[in-house]
Amino acid sequence: MPKKAVKESRSSDNVPRQLIDSSISLQDKTAELLIAVNKLVKRMDDMVSVFEEASKHIKSGLDEPITKKLEELLEQNRNIARGLILLEKYVREKTGMTNFPPPKPLPREGF
Repeated sequence: MPKKAVKESRSSDNVPRQLIDSSISLQDKTAELLIAVNKLVKRMDDMVSVFEEASKHIKSGLDEPITKKLEELLEQNRNIARGLILLEKYVREKTGMTNFPPPKPLPREGF
């Protein structure tokens, strides 16, 4: 009978050891997670500051040539879209295909 008591005491000694090991590994993973979150927050702060700086440049008018080019590009896209709609109407009239719904109107200026 004394052998059973020895086995039970060994297994009961093993449980607290496993709990301690689990707790230590959980603390390690928590520390790794906190470090990763801190790195992420730092990178997000850097990204936000880049966007804020770009916004300041655009508002101050330093990037006026870029805004002018973007406006020209938007106007070109509108003209191309109008041309494609007219071409579609022409093709539909010539082929007699009227089963398709009419094209959607172009969006207003106010992007």
